[in-house]
Amino acid sequence: MDAETLSTIILLGSFLLMVFLRFPIAYSVGISTVLCLISMGQKLSVLPMQMVRGVWSFSLMAVPFFITMGVLMGSGGISEKLIALANSIVGWMRGGLAMVNIVASYFFGGISGSASADTASLGSILIPMMVDEGYDVDFSTAVTITSSCEGLLVPPSHNMVIYATTAGGISVGALFMAGYLPGALLAIALMVGSYIISVKRNYPKGEKFSIKNFVKQLGKSIWALLAVLIVVVGVVGGVFTATESAAIAVIYSLFVSVFIYKGLTWKGVWKSFESCIDTLAIVLILIAMSGAFGYCLTNLHVPAKAAALITGISNSPIITALLLNVILLVLGMIMDMAPIILIATPILLPVATSIGLSPIQFGIMVVLNCGIGLLTPPVGAVLFIGSAVAKRPMEKVVRATMPFYLCMVAALILITFIPQISLWLPQLFGYSV
Repeated sequence: MDAETLSTIILLGSFLLMVFLRFPIAYSVGISTVLCLISMGQKLSVLPMQMVRGVWSFSLMAVPFFITMGVLMGSGGISEKLIALANSIVGWMRGGLAMVNIVASYFFGGISGSASADTASLGSILIPMMVDEGYDVDFSTAVTITSSCEGLLVPPSHNMVIYATTAGGISVGALFMAGYLPGALLAIALMVGSYIISVKRNYPKGEKFSIKNFVKQLGKSIWALLAVLIVVVGVVGGVFTATESAAIAVIYSLFVSVFIYKGLTWKGVWKSFESCIDTLAIVLILIAMSGAFGYCLTNLHVPAKAAALITGISNSPIITALLLNVILLVLGMIMDMAPIILIATPILLPVATSIGLSPIQFGIMVVLNCGIGLLTPPVGAVLFIGSAVAKRPMEKVVRATMPFYLCMVAALILITFIPQISLWLPQLFGYSV
Protein backbone atom coordinates (compact mmCIF):
# COMPACT_ATOMS: atom_id res chain seq x y z
CA MET A 1 0.00 0.00 0.00
CA ASP A 2 1.49 3.33 -1.04
CA ALA A 3 1.65 6.37 1.25
CA GLU A 4 -1.08 8.28 -0.63
CA THR A 5 -3.59 5.44 -0.30
CA LEU A 6 -2.78 5.04 3.40
CA SER A 7 -3.33 8.76 4.03
CA THR A 8 -6.64 8.63 2.14
CA ILE A 9 -7.81 5.70 4.29
CA ILE A 10 -6.77 7.55 7.46
CA LEU A 11 -8.56 10.75 6.37
CA LEU A 12 -11.86 9.21 5.25
CA GLY A 13 -11.84 6.22 7.62
CA SER A 14 -11.28 8.28 10.77
CA PHE A 15 -13.85 10.84 9.63
CA LEU A 16 -16.57 8.22 9.02
CA LEU A 17 -15.75 6.42 12.25
CA MET A 18 -16.19 9.61 14.27
CA VAL A 19 -19.43 10.44 12.44
CA PHE A 20 -20.87 7.03 13.38
CA LEU A 21 -19.67 7.52 16.95
CA ARG A 22 -21.70 10.77 16.94
CA PHE A 23 -18.74 13.14 17.38
CA PRO A 24 -19.65 16.76 16.57
CA ILE A 25 -19.05 17.18 12.84
CA ALA A 26 -16.53 20.01 13.30
CA TYR A 27 -14.42 17.78 15.58
CA SER A 28 -14.72 14.86 13.16
CA VAL A 29 -13.48 16.99 10.27
CA GLY A 30 -10.72 18.64 12.29
CA ILE A 31 -9.32 15.50 13.96
CA SER A 32 -9.34 13.47 10.74
CA THR A 33 -7.54 16.33 8.99
CA VAL A 34 -4.86 16.44 11.70
CA LEU A 35 -4.33 12.67 11.48
CA CYS A 36 -4.07 12.91 7.71
CA LEU A 37 -1.54 15.75 7.82
CA ILE A 38 0.60 13.74 10.24
CA SER A 39 0.45 10.67 7.98
CA MET A 40 1.41 12.85 4.99
CA GLY A 41 4.39 14.22 6.90
CA GLN A 42 3.18 17.82 6.68
CA LYS A 43 3.50 20.47 9.40
CA LEU A 44 0.40 21.07 11.50
CA SER A 45 0.76 24.79 10.81
CA VAL A 46 -0.94 23.94 7.51
CA LEU A 47 -4.22 23.44 9.44
CA PRO A 48 -4.81 27.03 10.63
CA MET A 49 -3.57 28.39 7.29
CA GLN A 50 -6.13 26.32 5.38
CA MET A 51 -8.86 27.12 7.90
CA VAL A 52 -8.35 30.84 7.33
CA ARG A 53 -8.28 30.28 3.57
CA GLY A 54 -11.55 28.35 3.86
CA VAL A 55 -13.45 31.37 5.18
CA TRP A 56 -11.46 33.99 3.25
CA SER A 57 -14.20 34.67 0.73
CA PHE A 58 -16.26 37.78 0.03
CA SER A 59 -19.23 35.62 -1.05
CA LEU A 60 -19.27 33.81 2.30
CA MET A 61 -19.93 37.13 4.04
CA ALA A 62 -23.48 36.80 2.73
CA VAL A 63 -24.08 33.73 4.94
CA PRO A 64 -24.16 35.59 8.31
CA PHE A 65 -26.42 38.26 6.83
CA PHE A 66 -28.90 35.77 5.36
CA ILE A 67 -29.05 33.84 8.63
CA THR A 68 -29.63 37.09 10.55
CA MET A 69 -32.32 38.15 8.12
CA GLY A 70 -34.10 34.81 8.54
CA VAL A 71 -33.99 34.94 12.33
CA LEU A 72 -35.28 38.52 12.46
CA MET A 73 -38.14 37.90 10.04
CA GLY A 74 -38.95 34.54 11.60
CA SER A 75 -39.24 36.17 15.04
CA GLY A 76 -40.97 39.29 13.78
CA GLY A 77 -44.56 38.11 13.56
CA ILE A 78 -44.75 37.25 9.86
CA SER A 79 -45.70 33.56 10.21
CA GLU A 80 -49.39 34.24 10.81
CA LYS A 81 -49.57 36.64 7.88
CA LEU A 82 -48.00 34.16 5.47
CA ILE A 83 -50.34 31.42 6.70
CA ALA A 84 -53.33 33.69 6.07
CA LEU A 85 -52.02 34.49 2.57
CA ALA A 86 -51.54 30.80 1.78
CA ASN A 87 -55.02 30.04 3.12
CA SER A 88 -56.53 32.63 0.79
CA ILE A 89 -54.88 30.86 -2.18
CA VAL A 90 -55.32 27.12 -1.54
CA GLY A 91 -57.43 26.75 1.61
CA TRP A 92 -60.53 25.90 -0.46
CA MET A 93 -59.14 22.52 -1.56
CA ARG A 94 -59.79 19.13 0.03
CA GLY A 95 -57.25 18.91 2.83
CA GLY A 96 -57.02 22.68 2.63
CA LEU A 97 -54.88 23.19 5.74
CA ALA A 98 -52.31 20.70 4.44
CA MET A 99 -52.14 22.73 1.22
CA VAL A 100 -51.86 25.94 3.26
CA ASN A 101 -48.96 24.40 5.17
CA ILE A 102 -47.11 23.58 1.94
CA VAL A 103 -47.69 26.96 0.27
CA ALA A 104 -46.89 28.87 3.46
CA SER A 105 -43.58 27.00 3.62
CA TYR A 106 -42.77 28.17 0.08
CA PHE A 107 -43.34 31.79 1.12
CA PHE A 108 -41.67 31.51 4.53
CA GLY A 109 -38.73 29.51 3.18
CA GLY A 110 -37.96 32.35 0.80
CA ILE A 111 -37.51 34.55 3.85
CA SER A 112 -35.84 32.26 6.40
CA GLY A 113 -33.88 30.00 4.04
CA SER A 114 -33.94 27.40 6.80
CA ALA A 115 -35.97 24.19 7.02
CA SER A 116 -35.45 24.11 10.79
CA ALA A 117 -36.76 27.67 11.22
CA ASP A 118 -39.73 26.88 8.97
CA THR A 119 -40.65 23.77 10.98
CA ALA A 120 -40.27 25.47 14.35
CA SER A 121 -42.13 28.64 13.36
CA LEU A 122 -44.94 27.42 11.10
CA GLY A 123 -45.21 24.03 12.78
CA SER A 124 -45.94 25.50 16.19
CA ILE A 125 -48.95 27.28 14.64
CA LEU A 126 -50.17 24.94 11.91
CA ILE A 127 -49.83 21.52 13.55
CA PRO A 128 -52.23 22.38 16.45
CA MET A 129 -54.50 24.18 13.97
CA MET A 130 -54.67 21.10 11.71
CA VAL A 131 -55.30 18.76 14.65
CA ASP A 132 -58.16 20.97 15.88
CA GLU A 133 -59.72 20.74 12.39
CA GLY A 134 -59.66 16.93 12.46
CA TYR A 135 -56.34 16.11 10.79
CA ASP A 136 -54.20 13.28 12.15
CA VAL A 137 -51.31 14.72 14.21
CA ASP A 138 -48.66 12.54 12.54
CA PHE A 139 -49.92 13.48 9.08
CA SER A 140 -49.86 17.15 10.09
CA THR A 141 -46.28 16.82 11.32
CA ALA A 142 -45.20 14.96 8.17
CA VAL A 143 -46.63 17.69 5.94
CA THR A 144 -44.87 20.37 8.00
CA ILE A 145 -41.40 18.83 7.98
CA THR A 146 -41.39 17.80 4.31
CA SER A 147 -42.71 21.13 3.04
CA SER A 148 -40.07 22.96 5.09
CA CYS A 149 -37.44 21.70 2.62
CA GLU A 150 -38.87 24.04 -0.02
CA GLY A 151 -37.10 26.85 1.83
CA LEU A 152 -33.73 25.28 1.04
CA LEU A 153 -34.39 25.74 -2.68
CA VAL A 154 -36.26 29.04 -2.72
CA PRO A 155 -33.92 32.05 -2.51
CA PRO A 156 -32.36 33.58 -0.59
CA SER A 157 -30.78 30.39 0.75
CA HIS A 158 -27.47 30.57 2.60
CA ASN A 159 -26.84 26.94 1.64
CA MET A 160 -26.82 28.03 -2.00
CA VAL A 161 -24.12 30.56 -1.13
CA ILE A 162 -22.06 27.87 0.58
CA TYR A 163 -22.39 25.62 -2.48
CA ALA A 164 -21.48 28.43 -4.88
CA THR A 165 -18.33 29.19 -2.87
CA THR A 166 -17.34 25.54 -2.55
CA ALA A 167 -17.94 24.78 -6.24
CA GLY A 168 -15.90 27.83 -7.28
CA GLY A 169 -16.91 30.29 -9.98
CA ILE A 170 -20.65 29.58 -9.69
CA SER A 171 -22.92 32.63 -9.82
CA VAL A 172 -25.01 33.05 -6.67
CA GLY A 173 -27.61 34.90 -8.74
CA ALA A 174 -27.88 31.98 -11.17
CA LEU A 175 -28.34 29.56 -8.27
CA PHE A 176 -31.00 31.78 -6.75
CA MET A 177 -32.97 31.83 -10.00
CA ALA A 178 -32.44 28.09 -10.44
CA GLY A 179 -34.17 27.33 -7.14
CA TYR A 180 -37.62 28.73 -7.86
CA LEU A 181 -38.99 26.08 -10.23
CA PRO A 182 -37.56 23.08 -8.34
CA GLY A 183 -39.03 24.55 -5.14
CA ALA A 184 -42.40 24.89 -6.86
CA LEU A 185 -42.12 21.36 -8.27
CA LEU A 186 -41.44 20.01 -4.79
CA ALA A 187 -44.46 21.92 -3.45
CA ILE A 188 -46.71 20.51 -6.20
CA ALA A 189 -45.47 16.96 -5.57
CA LEU A 190 -46.21 17.29 -1.85
CA MET A 191 -49.63 18.82 -2.59
CA VAL A 192 -50.53 15.88 -4.84
CA GLY A 193 -49.56 13.44 -2.09
CA SER A 194 -51.48 15.45 0.52
CA TYR A 195 -54.56 15.64 -1.70
CA ILE A 196 -54.65 11.86 -2.27
CA ILE A 197 -54.36 11.17 1.45
CA SER A 198 -56.90 13.91 2.29
CA VAL A 199 -59.47 12.44 -0.11
CA LYS A 200 -58.98 8.94 1.33
CA ARG A 201 -59.36 10.20 4.89
CA ASN A 202 -62.04 12.79 4.05
CA TYR A 203 -60.16 15.70 5.56
CA PRO A 204 -62.10 19.00 5.50
CA LYS A 205 -62.11 21.81 2.95
CA GLY A 206 -61.73 25.48 3.80
CA GLU A 207 -63.75 28.47 2.68
CA LYS A 208 -64.29 29.19 -1.02
CA PHE A 209 -61.67 31.18 -2.89
CA SER A 210 -62.21 34.95 -2.74
CA ILE A 211 -60.28 37.52 -4.77
CA LYS A 212 -61.14 40.15 -2.17
CA ASN A 213 -59.68 38.08 0.67
CA PHE A 214 -56.59 37.23 -1.39
CA VAL A 215 -55.86 40.91 -2.11
CA LYS A 216 -56.41 41.75 1.56
CA GLN A 217 -53.98 39.09 2.79
CA LEU A 218 -51.44 39.95 0.09
CA GLY A 219 -51.49 43.54 1.31
CA LYS A 220 -50.74 42.40 4.86
CA SER A 221 -47.92 40.11 3.73
CA ILE A 222 -46.30 42.37 1.14
CA TRP A 223 -43.77 43.80 3.59
CA ALA A 224 -42.42 40.31 4.30
CA LEU A 225 -42.37 39.27 0.65
CA LEU A 226 -40.51 42.44 -0.29
CA ALA A 227 -37.49 41.19 1.69
CA VAL A 228 -37.05 38.38 -0.84
CA LEU A 229 -37.65 40.79 -3.70
CA ILE A 230 -34.86 43.09 -2.49
CA VAL A 231 -32.36 40.23 -2.49
CA VAL A 232 -33.34 38.46 -5.70
CA VAL A 233 -34.01 41.52 -7.87
CA GLY A 234 -30.91 43.25 -6.56
CA VAL A 235 -28.61 40.30 -7.28
CA VAL A 236 -30.17 39.23 -10.59
CA GLY A 237 -30.41 42.82 -11.80
CA GLY A 238 -26.75 43.41 -10.98
CA VAL A 239 -27.60 46.30 -8.65
CA PHE A 240 -25.48 44.79 -5.87
CA THR A 241 -23.71 41.57 -4.93
CA ALA A 242 -25.26 38.76 -2.87
CA THR A 243 -23.34 39.99 0.18
CA GLU A 244 -24.48 43.60 -0.25
CA SER A 245 -28.08 42.53 -0.86
CA ALA A 246 -28.01 40.36 2.27
CA ALA A 247 -26.75 43.30 4.38
CA ILE A 248 -29.51 45.55 3.03
CA ALA A 249 -32.08 42.81 3.67
CA VAL A 250 -30.98 42.59 7.33
CA ILE A 251 -31.60 46.32 7.84
CA TYR A 252 -34.95 46.04 6.04
CA SER A 253 -35.95 42.97 8.11
CA LEU A 254 -35.08 44.77 11.32
CA PHE A 255 -37.21 47.76 10.31
CA VAL A 256 -40.21 45.63 9.27
CA SER A 257 -40.09 43.35 12.33
CA VAL A 258 -39.79 46.19 14.86
CA PHE A 259 -41.74 49.10 13.35
CA ILE A 260 -44.29 47.61 10.91
CA TYR A 261 -45.28 44.14 12.15
CA LYS A 262 -44.13 45.00 15.69
CA GLY A 263 -43.44 41.35 16.40
CA LEU A 264 -40.07 42.20 17.94
CA THR A 265 -39.10 44.54 20.73
CA TRP A 266 -35.53 45.83 20.96
CA LYS A 267 -34.96 43.29 23.73
CA GLY A 268 -36.20 40.61 21.38
CA VAL A 269 -33.82 41.88 18.70
CA TRP A 270 -30.82 41.28 20.97
CA LYS A 271 -32.08 37.77 21.73
CA SER A 272 -32.38 37.16 17.98
CA PHE A 273 -28.79 38.30 17.52
CA GLU A 274 -27.70 35.83 20.21
CA SER A 275 -29.45 33.05 18.29
CA CYS A 276 -27.70 34.19 15.10
CA ILE A 277 -24.29 34.05 16.80
CA ASP A 278 -24.92 30.49 17.97
CA THR A 279 -25.83 29.38 14.45
CA LEU A 280 -23.00 31.29 12.80
CA ALA A 281 -20.41 29.85 15.16
CA ILE A 282 -21.41 26.36 14.05
CA VAL A 283 -21.58 27.17 10.34
CA LEU A 284 -18.34 29.14 10.12
CA ILE A 285 -16.23 26.68 12.13
CA LEU A 286 -17.51 23.96 9.79
CA ILE A 287 -16.55 26.00 6.74
CA ALA A 288 -13.10 26.70 8.20
CA MET A 289 -12.47 23.05 9.10
CA SER A 290 -13.77 21.89 5.74
CA GLY A 291 -11.26 24.17 4.02
CA ALA A 292 -8.44 22.19 5.63
CA PHE A 293 -10.22 18.89 4.92
CA GLY A 294 -10.59 19.90 1.27
CA TYR A 295 -6.88 20.69 1.12
CA CYS A 296 -6.12 17.10 2.13
CA LEU A 297 -8.63 15.73 -0.38
CA THR A 298 -7.03 17.72 -3.19
CA ASN A 299 -3.47 16.74 -2.26
CA LEU A 300 -4.47 13.09 -2.17
CA HIS A 301 -6.28 13.35 -5.54
CA VAL A 302 -9.49 11.98 -3.97
CA PRO A 303 -11.87 13.84 -6.35
CA ALA A 304 -10.16 12.34 -9.42
CA LYS A 305 -10.10 8.87 -7.87
CA ALA A 306 -13.76 9.08 -6.86
CA ALA A 307 -14.71 10.22 -10.36
CA ALA A 308 -12.84 7.30 -11.89
CA LEU A 309 -14.43 4.86 -9.44
CA ILE A 310 -18.01 6.05 -9.99
CA THR A 311 -17.74 6.32 -13.77
CA GLY A 312 -16.02 2.91 -13.80
CA ILE A 313 -19.15 1.28 -12.39
CA SER A 314 -21.13 2.16 -15.51
CA ASN A 315 -20.69 4.15 -18.69
CA SER A 316 -24.35 5.18 -18.58
CA PRO A 317 -24.94 8.82 -17.56
CA ILE A 318 -28.33 7.75 -16.18
CA ILE A 319 -26.80 5.16 -13.83
CA THR A 320 -24.07 7.60 -12.80
CA ALA A 321 -26.63 10.34 -12.03
CA LEU A 322 -28.65 7.90 -9.93
CA LEU A 323 -25.48 6.85 -8.09
CA LEU A 324 -24.72 10.49 -7.28
CA ASN A 325 -28.18 10.87 -5.78
CA VAL A 326 -27.83 7.67 -3.76
CA ILE A 327 -24.46 8.79 -2.37
CA LEU A 328 -25.87 12.19 -1.38
CA LEU A 329 -28.99 10.64 0.17
CA VAL A 330 -26.88 8.24 2.26
CA LEU A 331 -24.63 11.10 3.39
CA GLY A 332 -27.75 13.08 4.28
CA MET A 333 -28.80 10.32 6.67
CA ILE A 334 -25.61 10.56 8.73
CA MET A 335 -24.43 14.18 8.34
CA ASP A 336 -25.82 17.69 8.51
CA MET A 337 -26.35 19.76 5.41
CA ALA A 338 -23.44 22.21 5.48
CA PRO A 339 -20.73 19.55 5.94
CA ILE A 340 -22.14 17.52 3.05
CA ILE A 341 -22.03 20.53 0.75
CA LEU A 342 -18.53 21.46 1.87
CA ILE A 343 -17.03 17.96 1.71
CA ALA A 344 -18.97 16.19 -1.06
CA THR A 345 -19.07 19.00 -3.63
CA PRO A 346 -15.33 18.97 -4.50
CA ILE A 347 -15.49 15.16 -4.84
CA LEU A 348 -18.75 14.69 -6.74
CA LEU A 349 -18.98 17.84 -8.88
CA PRO A 350 -16.30 16.64 -11.36
CA VAL A 351 -18.29 13.41 -11.77
CA ALA A 352 -21.49 15.35 -12.36
CA THR A 353 -19.95 17.62 -15.00
CA SER A 354 -18.33 14.62 -16.72
CA ILE A 355 -21.80 13.21 -17.52
CA GLY A 356 -23.12 16.55 -18.74
CA LEU A 357 -24.80 17.92 -15.62
CA SER A 358 -24.51 21.67 -15.18
CA PRO A 359 -22.87 22.77 -11.90
CA ILE A 360 -26.02 24.81 -11.25
CA GLN A 361 -28.32 21.83 -11.80
CA PHE A 362 -26.06 19.68 -9.62
CA GLY A 363 -26.24 22.34 -6.90
CA ILE A 364 -30.03 22.01 -6.83
CA MET A 365 -29.66 18.22 -6.66
CA VAL A 366 -27.22 18.50 -3.75
CA VAL A 367 -29.48 20.83 -1.79
CA LEU A 368 -32.61 18.72 -2.31
CA ASN A 369 -30.79 15.49 -1.42
CA CYS A 370 -29.51 17.14 1.74
CA GLY A 371 -33.03 18.36 2.47
CA ILE A 372 -34.38 14.82 2.31
CA GLY A 373 -31.53 13.82 4.62
CA LEU A 374 -32.76 16.36 7.18
CA LEU A 375 -35.96 14.30 7.44
CA THR A 376 -34.36 10.87 7.88
CA PRO A 377 -32.94 9.22 10.99
CA PRO A 378 -30.46 8.99 12.59
CA VAL A 379 -29.32 12.64 12.09
CA GLY A 380 -32.50 14.23 10.74
CA ALA A 381 -32.47 17.61 12.49
CA VAL A 382 -35.79 18.76 10.99
CA LEU A 383 -37.37 15.38 11.83
CA PHE A 384 -36.35 15.85 15.47
CA ILE A 385 -37.65 19.42 15.56
CA GLY A 386 -40.98 18.38 14.02
CA SER A 387 -41.36 15.53 16.51
CA ALA A 388 -40.58 17.89 19.39
CA VAL A 389 -43.01 20.58 18.20
CA ALA A 390 -45.81 18.01 17.76
CA LYS A 391 -44.78 16.08 20.90
CA ARG A 392 -44.89 12.82 18.92
CA PRO A 393 -42.49 9.82 18.91
CA MET A 394 -40.05 10.05 16.02
CA GLU A 395 -40.88 6.57 14.69
CA LYS A 396 -44.56 7.47 14.27
CA VAL A 397 -43.68 10.66 12.42
CA VAL A 398 -41.34 8.69 10.13
CA ARG A 399 -44.13 6.22 9.36
CA ALA A 400 -46.50 9.05 8.45
CA THR A 401 -43.79 10.67 6.32
CA MET A 402 -43.25 7.61 4.08
CA PRO A 403 -45.67 8.73 1.30
CA PHE A 404 -44.04 12.16 1.27
CA TYR A 405 -40.58 10.65 0.91
CA LEU A 406 -41.86 9.15 -2.34
CA CYS A 407 -43.15 12.56 -3.47
CA MET A 408 -39.77 14.17 -2.72
CA VAL A 409 -37.83 11.42 -4.51
CA ALA A 410 -40.13 11.79 -7.53
CA ALA A 411 -39.36 15.53 -7.62
CA LEU A 412 -35.64 14.76 -7.25
CA ILE A 413 -35.68 12.37 -10.21
CA LEU A 414 -37.45 14.93 -12.40
CA ILE A 415 -34.90 17.60 -11.42
CA THR A 416 -32.05 15.16 -12.17
CA PHE A 417 -33.20 14.15 -15.64
CA ILE A 418 -34.97 17.31 -16.85
CA PRO A 419 -32.25 20.00 -16.73
CA GLN A 420 -34.56 22.83 -17.79
CA ILE A 421 -36.45 22.65 -14.50
CA SER A 422 -33.33 24.11 -12.89
CA LEU A 423 -31.78 25.95 -15.83
CA TRP A 424 -34.69 27.64 -17.62
CA LEU A 425 -34.93 30.69 -15.34
CA PRO A 426 -31.16 31.32 -15.15
CA GLN A 427 -30.97 31.10 -18.95
CA LEU A 428 -33.96 33.42 -19.26
CA PHE A 429 -32.11 36.04 -17.21
CA GLY A 430 -28.94 35.69 -19.25
CA TYR A 431 -26.79 33.57 -16.96
CA SER A 432 -24.32 31.11 -18.44
CA VAL A 433 -25.22 27.59 -17.31
